[in-house]
Amino acid sequence: MTQKFSSKRPLTDAEEADIQDMIAADPDNPELTKDDFKNAKPFTEAFPDLAANMKKNLGGRPKSANPKQAISIRLSPEVLEHFKADGPGWQSRIDEALKRHVEKA
Repeated sequence: MTQKFSSKRPLTDAEEADIQDMIAADPDNPELTKDDFKNAKPFTEAFPDLAANMKKNLGGRPKSANPKQAISIRLSPEVLEHFKADGPGWQSRIDEALKRHVEKA
C-alpha cells in the first residue's frame, strides 16, 4: 500500500488510521510506550565503550600542513561558466589553474 501523505494539510481520520495500522504492522520497529521511555538510558550509559570510541574519534579530518584560505573573489561570468561546465570541483580546478600560473611566473 503506497500512499503519499502531505504535510501541507491536516491528515484525515482515515489517513491517520492507515498510518497507525502501518506502524502496528511493523514488527521490526514497534512504537515505543511510556514505560520504554521511562526505562531508556542515555547512549553513553547504554554503550559506554562505543560512546568513548566515538568521542575519541571526533575532530574530522586531520589538519592540513598548508590549509586553503577562504576568500571572496569576483570572476567574470565566462570564467565561472568555463570551470562550472565540468561539474563539481570547479573551485579546485580554478585553484589548480592559478597554481600553474604562479609556478610559471
